[in-house]
Amino acid sequence: MSRIGKMPVAVPAGVEVTIADGNLVTVKGPKGTLTQQLEPSMTIRQEGAELLVSRPNDEKENRALHGLTRALLHNMVVGVTEGYKKSLEINGVGYRAAKEGNKLILTIGYSHPVEVSEIPGITIEVPQPNQIVISGCDKQMVGQFAAEVREKRPPEPYKGKGIKYTDEVIRRKVGKTGAKK
Repeated sequence: MSRIGKMPVAVPAGVEVTIADGNLVTVKGPKGTLTQQLEPSMTIRQEGAELLVSRPNDEKENRALHGLTRALLHNMVVGVTEGYKKSLEINGVGYRAAKEGNKLILTIGYSHPVEVSEIPGITIEVPQPNQIVISGCDKQMVGQFAAEVREKRPPEPYKGKGIKYTDEVIRRKVGKTGAKK
């Protein structure tokens, strides 16, 4: 039995879960609404304030999908109640970020400012010129958007200049050494 898959997903008060035919799951909560088509072979049932996932048999594919389905359900419930947040940090002389309307303006060492538009379901905050906070209720969208912003100028290993996640550790390299004669 999958250790993750057999755990129940707690549904807090104020969250409404609807399971339609073919495992089309809709979760409504204070932060928004998420809908996702989950694997039809898995059985999802609601018992009181808990969601339970069970699999049809012990084949390798079904064992893998069991834990995945439960994890996706859990992420949806947490997303509509608490939401998800990714923090990015900008390092480098003259590198900074600013928010104008619904656009993120990045000055990151190119000859032009880089503009990134906010997408529906995602909010961008710039508490300091070298900090970006991306938040939303869909874990996958938040992570993907943060990765796309980081991709504009990934951190380099010599001076550490670029955009990195706040908790990311950049492996530094030693630069050139003087010529020996």
